[in-house]
Amino acid sequence: MALNRDPHVLVVGGSDSSGGAGIARDIETISSIGLRSCLAVTAVTVQTHGAVKDILHLQPGLVADQMRAALQANEVAAIKIGMLATAPTIAAVAAVLSENPRLPAILDPVLASSSGRPLVEPDAVDVMKRDLMPLCRLVTPNLIELAVLTGSQLAVNDEDILRQGRRLLAAGPRALLLKGGHGAGASSTDILLSSGREPIRFDMPRLAASMRGTGCMLASAIAAHLARANPLEDSVRGAKQRVFEKLMQASA
Repeated sequence: MALNRDPHVLVVGGSDSSGGAGIARDIETISSIGLRSCLAVTAVTVQTHGAVKDILHLQPGLVADQMRAALQANEVAAIKIGMLATAPTIAAVAAVLSENPRLPAILDPVLASSSGRPLVEPDAVDVMKRDLMPLCRLVTPNLIELAVLTGSQLAVNDEDILRQGRRLLAAGPRALLLKGGHGAGASSTDILLSSGREPIRFDMPRLAASMRGTGCMLASAIAAHLARANPLEDSVRGAKQRVFEKLMQASA
């Protein structure tokens, strides 16, 4: 079959039977920006909007084979990575990324569901930091994930956030987007952090609306903008605006 020349974002992550998060939310977001998606499913989850009831992890080799097939079939311009869950799966995904170093990869380090169920095995966190993050253009932890990834208490101010962010940046990712949605105050501030540059802050009014899958939406939107060859800062700004508009609709 001939290579599909339309720009695609390769989405690597788990399915959510409720449709509220995971690859369903990724595809929806990427499509809204005018790009197509191709998939590598890492896990099948049984979920409602309130709970994760069961998870089936797919074999790491199958995940890697899906990625390679998608890359062979389509003109992939960026990769968005979500739920990985196990150390062998992380290693398999990292192997494929290492074969394609020119493609920007965005990692949303999904550690738990919105309902609080762990979605990654304890031994997988170190593998993620050591083997996967150095291959990523951007990693997008929220404050809870940032604390877990750095073995810290939850950051309560900018100084704590930046200190933890710089510690995680030492693991090798080229840049971090430290998401402030779990913080407090009238505004929600995300911080783009990269080595050798001053932090860049993105402020949005904090809305009362709650929506599952906002982390998926943000990372997928960034990947879609990068797939259009936009600079990272512009990609983050455009993605944040899209998520904010979705939250505004939910709060209307």
